[in-house]
Amino acid sequence: MYQGSCLCGDIRFEFDRFEGDFVYCHCRSCRKASGSAFGANIAVPVDAFRLTTGEALLGTYESSPGKVRHFCSRCGSPLFNRVEGAEHLRVRLGSVDTDIRQGPKAHIFLGHRADWDRPSDDLDGYEEWPDFSKVKIAGTTKRD
Repeated sequence: MYQGSCLCGDIRFEFDRFEGDFVYCHCRSCRKASGSAFGANIAVPVDAFRLTTGEALLGTYESSPGKVRHFCSRCGSPLFNRVEGAEHLRVRLGSVDTDIRQGPKAHIFLGHRADWDRPSDDLDGYEEWPDFSKVKIAGTTKRD
């Protein structure tokens, strides 16, 4: 079982599995939502995710049509997002309290990265979407 929470601890959640690889996404939307150089998210099936406390504090923001981002209305921590009708949530790895032993697979949307962002690891990098024969992002409908 994986557990997570917001910064103030008033919202808590759990999930029993996640699917696919995770990537560092450097698109403008992920940068803005994370307040950092990239977003790091894992795909969690909707039926595997449960809020355990703090549901009344959960704030939402529809960042694009049908895509709702969920955050703590008290401390502002970004927690997860969901696209309308999708079978997976995108859970922000920074909000997960339990160790996730799987490492990142790639950097994506490097063509959108901030000028000051200089990834220096040995992960594969893609200007836009990755090569889906090498990187398995569960729940996405995008294909190159």
